[in-house]
Amino acid sequence: MTVAQESISIHTGGRGAHDITSEVERVVGGSGVRIGTCHVFASHTSASLIVCENADPQVLGDLEAWLARLVPDGDRLFRHTAEGRDDMPAHVRSVLTHTDVVLPVSAGRLRLGTWQGVYLYEHRIAAHTRQVIITVQGE
Repeated sequence: MTVAQESISIHTGGRGAHDITSEVERVVGGSGVRIGTCHVFASHTSASLIVCENADPQVLGDLEAWLARLVPDGDRLFRHTAEGRDDMPAHVRSVLTHTDVVLPVSAGRLRLGTWQGVYLYEHRIAAHTRQVIITVQGE
């Protein structure tokens, strides 16, 4: 069993999806694992990870529009507003979209579908630096 782990920093420009597929692929490729799994974890409560369509940018725009409708900033329902109107909505969005994904590794490569990409989703309006831990294990 081989295990490799690397932490990467992602500088976001604020709310939205940031493609990290190439970074995850780089870690998988350098791990020496031929067959196994890749676990990707965002160590934050207001950012998350998604696997999503990577060919048409309208998909990510539509996803953001849906999230904005589902969990609007400044909703009076929320009492936790210590860091602004987007504070609690960012936490809810993170819970809905998850902070980790597990992906297959085959033939030493990340095995995503043709139109899939791995994205860090920043749920805060302001830019942040996010840490993502990538662990690859297998044979």
